[in-house]
Amino acid sequence: MKHTRPLRAAVAALLLTVGLGAAHAGVASAVPLPEPAAAPSASAGLLDAMRRDLGLTASQAEQRLSAEKAAAAVEKTARQTAGDAYAGSWYEPSTGRLVVAVTDRAQESEVRALGADTRLVRHSAAALDRAKAGLDTLRAPTGVAGWHVDPRANSVVVTVVGTEREAPAVRAFVDRARAGGPVTVVETAQAPRTYAAGTVGGDPYYTGNVRCSIGFSVYGGFVTAGHCGQAGAAVRGWDGSAMGTFQGSSFPGNDYAYVGIHSGWWTVPVVLGWGTIPDQLVRGSAEAPVGASICRSGSTTHWHCGTVLAKNETVNYSQGAVYQMTKTSVCAEGGDSGGSFLSGDQAQGVTSGGWGNCSSGGQTWFQPINEILGRYGLTLHIA
Repeated sequence: MKHTRPLRAAVAALLLTVGLGAAHAGVASAVPLPEPAAAPSASAGLLDAMRRDLGLTASQAEQRLSAEKAAAAVEKTARQTAGDAYAGSWYEPSTGRLVVAVTDRAQESEVRALGADTRLVRHSAAALDRAKAGLDTLRAPTGVAGWHVDPRANSVVVTVVGTEREAPAVRAFVDRARAGGPVTVVETAQAPRTYAAGTVGGDPYYTGNVRCSIGFSVYGGFVTAGHCGQAGAAVRGWDGSAMGTFQGSSFPGNDYAYVGIHSGWWTVPVVLGWGTIPDQLVRGSAEAPVGASICRSGSTTHWHCGTVLAKNETVNYSQGAVYQMTKTSVCAEGGDSGGSFLSGDQAQGVTSGGWGNCSSGGQTWFQPINEILGRYGLTLHIA
């Protein structure tokens, strides 16, 4: 990217370190998990953020990142091994292991042999996904915040705003949901909203009077949130100069976009630390399981961490529903939209919206990165 301020010296140092040069545009089993590889490199700043937001020591944070990496590697094979009996999986921080839910006791031993714990449940992931898909065809009232499949509960979880729970439209939606499959209703204090913001100073990008945050570099530009701008909209960089154009954008339904950059700007496999932590190298996009730790970077609130709470959640914004979102316990605020979600050094997605703030806490959703790359045929710029 086109930057001249001292903050960007950290980016150059990282690139020199890895020899990149200038980037071109463009009930539990006793079987242990496989011995994890060496703990992924993590900066002191990232470990500090995990300590602050997850209550971990630096050593515990390193150990957790290593265990989560091993669990993510097991998850894909476990899904294939369980087959039709697969009912979802999640990372369990108390044991440092992946838990795989299955509907057939005969599959438990094979899954345990991979190094995962198992839980026997009634409903398969396929059955729960069908129930959720039925809800996705409905128009939800504003008192319904969203819905997702929760493998721990072995149910579709419908989240409603507490003050609206007894509203006729909300009760009708919940009744229709229960008619389609197993449903658990939980309450939230606030409805979700997107995190775009009016123009302010800082280190963002701008489109019109909206300020958002860059997600991840791809060859030829970067990905970000769709609600930040429509296809064809011009983008200005942190210094106000012409930066690029939205080449594709989708919102609602989805919340992702691709910005192509002009000459004079260049991409790097780095997520900025905004001067509060060292910049972070991006080395891939392996998807973290439910329960894993995750951190977010944005131009308003910088670095904050939490855990993955749910996947494939439908989020009901005032502008319309957005599908296949990942829910986290990480906070965010206006202007953080489009920013980066990372698990260790693996890209996870771009910030969409949520509720709360980074003073009192809240929850935030992101659009998964691999879906965005596939939609636009993009290649993530990695170190």
